[in-house]
Amino acid sequence: MTCVSFQLECAVLQLKFKFPSSFSVDFEEGDNGSSKSLSVTPYEKALDALSSLITRRTRVGDVNMEERFNILYKYLKMLDLEETISNMKIIHVAGTKGKGSTCTFTESILRNCGFHTGLFTSPHLIDIRERFRLDGVEISQEKFLSYFWWCYDRLKQKTDDIVPMPTFFHFLALLAFKIFAAEQVDVSIMEVGLGGKYDATNVVPTPIVCGITSLGYDHMEILGNTLGEIACEKAGIFKPRIPAFTVPQPDEAMHVLREKASRLNVSLQVVTPLDAKLLKGSRLGLEGEHQYLNAGLAVALCSVWLKMKGHLEDSPLKLIQNTLSEQFIKGLTTASLQGRAQIVPNQFINNEILNELVFFLDGAHSPESMEACARWFSLAVKDQDLILPHQKLGNSNVSNQVVKMHQGLGETRRKKSVQILLFNCMSERNPQLLLPHLMETCADHGVYFKKALFVPGLSVYHKVGSHSLPSTDPNVDLSWQFTLQRVWENLMWENKGKSSNAASEELNMEMSARNCEHSAVFSSLPLVIKWLRDTVQQNQSTRFQVLVTGSLHLIGDVLKLVKK
Repeated sequence: MTCVSFQLECAVLQLKFKFPSSFSVDFEEGDNGSSKSLSVTPYEKALDALSSLITRRTRVGDVNMEERFNILYKYLKMLDLEETISNMKIIHVAGTKGKGSTCTFTESILRNCGFHTGLFTSPHLIDIRERFRLDGVEISQEKFLSYFWWCYDRLKQKTDDIVPMPTFFHFLALLAFKIFAAEQVDVSIMEVGLGGKYDATNVVPTPIVCGITSLGYDHMEILGNTLGEIACEKAGIFKPRIPAFTVPQPDEAMHVLREKASRLNVSLQVVTPLDAKLLKGSRLGLEGEHQYLNAGLAVALCSVWLKMKGHLEDSPLKLIQNTLSEQFIKGLTTASLQGRAQIVPNQFINNEILNELVFFLDGAHSPESMEACARWFSLAVKDQDLILPHQKLGNSNVSNQVVKMHQGLGETRRKKSVQILLFNCMSERNPQLLLPHLMETCADHGVYFKKALFVPGLSVYHKVGSHSLPSTDPNVDLSWQFTLQRVWENLMWENKGKSSNAASEELNMEMSARNCEHSAVFSSLPLVIKWLRDTVQQNQSTRFQVLVTGSLHLIGDVLKLVKK
């Protein structure tokens, strides 16, 4: 079977597979959609209105970022939020990698210290309400609808051709400010969406403290081609005399951060990874060694807030090095964020766990985050206690499903393991950078992929909502997926000597095509999931560990399908 014939077979099978009825979307800019549902709920009606704010994504300089940013102040005035936002207590976080995790740790710590918290993050994976959390819980549909229409209707009445309705992410940031102000939270933790200087969250005039997570190469068509240019955009969130923290950065980036801080009279301090011993035997709620760096930054940010409230005497850096209170430890160990170093066992089959299929989800999409993902995955699959009772499924605590899986691991551990890669990334990304980092880091840890699967995502990028249907066109354009496959195949041939010893025993899976030995392209994600489950059923002596990475959109789609 050739690569082409394999793809055509996938396309035919796709027609026989029932698609799920709903998928989320998170794409700030795309083509306006016009699909309608036969039965629209009040929530879906709001999401239709939100979808109307999605415009064609512009990646280059035909849009004046400064002009578009300045319009935000007019929106604040329309919503009577000018004075309100000036009085809000906000922790503002930018960065390339780890800003969502840092915000999550920060919120969890302060919530466990007894404060009423608001958390705004992006993107969402399944439901738009994931972006807005009150006391650690996504906002209810009832509250979301109330605040959504309050903002949308006022803006609709007051905007015109000169000052049009805000774009998708701008509206979401404005909505977050309205929600947190109306709910009278003690502290709002705001994650930058893109960059910093011209991000919609940067209308905050005087945050309590700012944080910059690890910097790397991402969104270069917008932020710049050098680390210095990228750092300059991120440092745009610095405000005069407002304290700021960052983590160790490459020299070029650190120089720019320090220079920007000096000009604004900002006290910029560098934190180090949190010492695991301070957790007193517990583990961080978010998996991966890189999370200790994010946790250290979160502790520093929280300490500024607590010191301002009169609850803390030690300096932030001294706190990180000495001891943590029980509230800090609980916050760090119970923090939860979907799609980042997340382990999800396959769903029930006939009321039993299919132990042999486990999904490892991480939305890494930059070279640096791909390395961190590969390190986490390599250590996780080699861990004899793959799924422990403390593991989480999604955002909920230990379920009976995970406990049953843990109890059945005695037999599973005796089985051989096979690693499979499920990958997709946006065409703006460079697979020549992403895939080598992934493959080489895994190889350094003795982990080799038996097969790499490339598939287009299901999310409809011009539509937000629970009733957006994926395309069922069997002639879906797979040219990008075949490009990814070619990159992978070339890497496999280059590294054939490294991986030859890792897959000596062939599996009877009928999965290898003559001209694409190490990979396959599928025309739909539901077909991939079905194929994986069927393959596991046919090879019950093998445990399959599937790394899903390259795109948070892909992570959300997989979660939607696996949890069905």
